[in-house]
Amino acid sequence: MTEIRPAGVVSRGVAAVIDLIIVATVLAAIYLGLILTRLMFHPTAFRAPTMSAVFSTAVLFGVAVCYLTACWAVSGCTVGSVTMGLRVIGRRGRRLSPAVALLRAVACVLLPVGLLWVAVDRHRRSLQDIVFGSRVVYARP
Repeated sequence: MTEIRPAGVVSRGVAAVIDLIIVATVLAAIYLGLILTRLMFHPTAFRAPTMSAVFSTAVLFGVAVCYLTACWAVSGCTVGSVTMGLRVIGRRGRRLSPAVALLRAVACVLLPVGLLWVAVDRHRRSLQDIVFGSRVVYARP
């Protein structure tokens, strides 16, 4: 049986940056879709759509939370965590339930600095891990 090793702050941080790039790519695709839709329906009076800061922030929040929730509830891995060989597991070593995955995703998006607690916690847990009983472990032995 292989030992479950908790992931450190560096590997989790790199995974988070990769996930941020994925979310930014999705946001760019959504914006491009809006531009192309507007161009298709109003080609003669075309102007690039402008987004308010509130709308952009809400869409960013929604995309990030949906991405993290879906990945953690379905497989326990995001693109960043697969790249870094990590997996998010619950209290019993299984995938997170959809409700816990959603709450953890909201907490991670609203308080990303909670990840820094991994550097000082003896068990390498972020603030979100402590609150929701999750762990981020190395998936590969």
